[in-house]
Amino acid sequence: MDPELEAFIPLFPKAELTDPAAAREGLAALAAAIPTPDTKDLEIEDVTVPGDPDVPVRVYRPHGARGALVWLHGGGFVMGDVRTEHPWATRIAAGSGAVVVSVGYRLSPENPFPAAFDDAYAVLNWTVENAADLGVDPERIAVGGHSAGGGLAAAVALRARDEEGPAIRFQLLNQPQLDDRQETWSQRNFTDTPWINRAKAAASWRSYLGSRAATPYAAPARAADLAGLPPAYIATAELCPNRDEDIDYALRLLRAGVSVELHQWPGTFHGSQAIVSADVSQRQNAELGAVLRRALAG
Repeated sequence: MDPELEAFIPLFPKAELTDPAAAREGLAALAAAIPTPDTKDLEIEDVTVPGDPDVPVRVYRPHGARGALVWLHGGGFVMGDVRTEHPWATRIAAGSGAVVVSVGYRLSPENPFPAAFDDAYAVLNWTVENAADLGVDPERIAVGGHSAGGGLAAAVALRARDEEGPAIRFQLLNQPQLDDRQETWSQRNFTDTPWINRAKAAASWRSYLGSRAATPYAAPARAADLAGLPPAYIATAELCPNRDEDIDYALRLLRAGVSVELHQWPGTFHGSQAIVSADVSQRQNAELGAVLRRALAG
């Protein structure tokens, strides 16, 4: 493990996902301790997107933005909201120059699949329909997310393709949670990794799926056909249970003719980019903004 990261492991929340209230409290405390970049060059607004039910979003508008990103927070489908995601949405907006629409989707187990998925898709449609008001080009809309949010973003891209919905320019998938089956080497062997391990990943899927069988819209790795999806950036952490399913998904996208940039970060663990003082974390966070800037500029 990267020595800069190792010293911070005791500071990560210990609450299990089987106790949603405690897990949410722990994530909120962690997010509150993370420094937020200067926001003087951003307009930030809380908006409600019409839906069934309505979806809260926080919109970050850099001056001169041309494209937008629908961004979905992590948290194992159980934790997180627009407030806990503020440090990361701010960084991506500042680093990319794109409008970031951070989505406060419904959480499980109170709202199992397809609640969060439907919320995410509703916000994608709203973003495209309101592109002029957001000051962006409707043909420069990306989807992205971290962890569970990355899985949601990949699922939204599948639905948009299948239903001939909004044209998505790019997928920005950071350590995405893609496969409920947990059959990869990293899922079977990472039983004691920091922050997220095999048991927590299993609890996350149980919470999200409830009594439903997994479909490709719940677990995108189950999709048989990945052709026709938007270009993607996929980042993985070496000591993350999701690592191998993410690499497998990237290779399957490539074989289906989809352009992919895959970055495997050595010495890191799931969510370790929250340790913003570490050099590797600074490079991870900066790369998300730089990749999105490039993807929406062409």
